[in-house]
Amino acid sequence: MQKQAVVFNGQEVGIAVPVETRLKFIAVRFSVIDLDNMVFDTIAEIRRAIVAHLANDGRQTITSQ
Repeated sequence: MQKQAVVFNGQEVGIAVPVETRLKFIAVRFSVIDLDNMVFDTIAEIRRAIVAHLANDGRQTITSQ
């Protein structure tokens, strides 16, 4: 396994770094910073996590009291 760029929607959003038999995601874009240092089995799994994260990110709302 080698380090490789993770591209999403045409932009590099992170780097996948091998850690033993898995891949650690290093975020380079703020929009995916919550996934930084998470470990995945494949690049496809990283991309699915990015899709889920970005989909959920828009649903969070801040309410004032």
